[in-house]
Amino acid sequence: MLFKKSAKVVDPLEAKELVDQGTMMIDVRELSEWNNGHAPGAVHLPMSLIQEHLHKVPRDADVVVCCRSGSRSSAVVSFLLNNGYNAINMKGGMAAWHSHGLPVVNSNGVRGHII
Repeated sequence: MLFKKSAKVVDPLEAKELVDQGTMMIDVRELSEWNNGHAPGAVHLPMSLIQEHLHKVPRDADVVVCCRSGSRSSAVVSFLLNNGYNAINMKGGMAAWHSHGLPVVNSNGVRGHII
């Protein structure tokens, strides 16, 4: 019998701690969402393009995946786990990140907002 790996979930504060320690954060939202506001240092890989950009995701390290609310990132985390990656879902997404007072920058690197 095959067992599916269960997804690890972290809150935004735990995600920030992981990112500060060098863990890659992947933001899977659409370009307009990303351009308006994202976590500093995050990598933009839209959900619709994740399969063709798997080469950008490290296989030998954890990655934190986020979206706006946690739904899209949950689907991407499942996909990554099923393909041998160590993916972690950020609970509540960028909306929760922002509500915790964590930094958000836009595509110009200045203070952004979550849409």
